[in-house]
Amino acid sequence: MDPILNLFLDAQLDAGLRLAAESDLLEVEPLDAQRFVVVFRCKGLVRSPSGNVIEHDHFAVGIRFPDDFLRTVNPAEILTWLGPDLVFHPNIAPPFLCIGKIVPGTSLTELIHRCFEVISFENVTMREDDSLNHEACAWARRNRQRFPIDTRPLKRRALEPTLSFEEVTS
Repeated sequence: MDPILNLFLDAQLDAGLRLAAESDLLEVEPLDAQRFVVVFRCKGLVRSPSGNVIEHDHFAVGIRFPDDFLRTVNPAEILTWLGPDLVFHPNIAPPFLCIGKIVPGTSLTELIHRCFEVISFENVTMREDDSLNHEACAWARRNRQRFPIDTRPLKRRALEPTLSFEEVTS
């Protein structure tokens, strides 16, 4: 494998795991150096078996970095919607997920943030001719006041540094 790609992949693994450690809404599971399963515990929408649009809080995306990712990108090779199948979003039609343009070398953390923005309805396609789910697109236009579905940040704010007893007394 290309040594430059190896360095890139090592950096992606470190950054992805660090982001997951700093988030209450995210799990990152590396399957190997080039493939990750990312689980989001944020609020998004699904269509219930009875047909109602309801909130849900467990979503999974597969992220893969092909061998030529630093030179060329085919979005369908990068992102795979893993579940739930009944997700209700204009940008998602399992197994496809559209987060917008992906350029070669886009970082894992950037891809994760952009997937989060889609799931939580911060990023919503309102044009049916540009959406993956036309019904969800029409619904989204009628329900804009509900967005974003989840307003929590993906990454926790850094805690204030705490001083030890020895630092305070010296």
